[in-house]
Amino acid sequence: MALILVTGAASGLGYDTAKALADDGHDVVVHVRNRARLTGTDDTARWKGAVTGDLAELDAIRDVAGQAAEFGRFDAVIHNAGVMNRPEDATVNTVAPYVLTALMEKPARLVYLSSSMHRTGSTDLGRLTDGTASYDDTKLWVTALALAVASRWAGTSSHAVDPGWVPTRMGGRGAPDDLTAGRETQAWLATHRDVTPGTGGYWYHQRTQAPHPAAQDAEFQARLLQALENHTGIALG
Repeated sequence: MALILVTGAASGLGYDTAKALADDGHDVVVHVRNRARLTGTDDTARWKGAVTGDLAELDAIRDVAGQAAEFGRFDAVIHNAGVMNRPEDATVNTVAPYVLTALMEKPARLVYLSSSMHRTGSTDLGRLTDGTASYDDTKLWVTALALAVASRWAGTSSHAVDPGWVPTRMGGRGAPDDLTAGRETQAWLATHRDVTPGTGGYWYHQRTQAPHPAAQDAEFQARLLQALENHTGIALG
């Protein structure tokens, strides 16, 4: 059984993913914004543990990485936390996964939540720091981050996942995709012994798709990593 961290696990896809993994017998550590977001005694008993912190704040992201380190090396980290159409989109959706990836001990597997909307994202990285990044931009950047890590870290598999437009608080009750299918791919990538390709995939419902070309472009990946290092003061390594 694996030791797995799931960020943004208070509700929605993150909670469903964490619960499914715990029910399968894995040791699951959940990240929530604050302790009040933990949903009751039954769930508290289900988890291996919890880490807390607001991923919209750089100091809090650093603290989450420190809390996670107390559990040792994770077998898998699922970067699920996300927000949409808020001023903190870039920090939560892109900066937080980058900082946690850079500061935590390298896990065997990394899974980053993307979106089909990444295909209309911009490669203008000036938006990272000037507050104009759209949700689409941040999902393009986190997809590129996932594939950049895949090409740089031997021994760690790294994938991006489009969970679909599912009926969560973010997606809305009228979202057309299946909620169960929306969390199955990330749980599968975190635990399944036979995943092909072994790293660097962009997935939708356990099938690979072609992402935005920039996400696979080595020059853009390098520019993104440099911009994130400049913005946070933290190098990926």
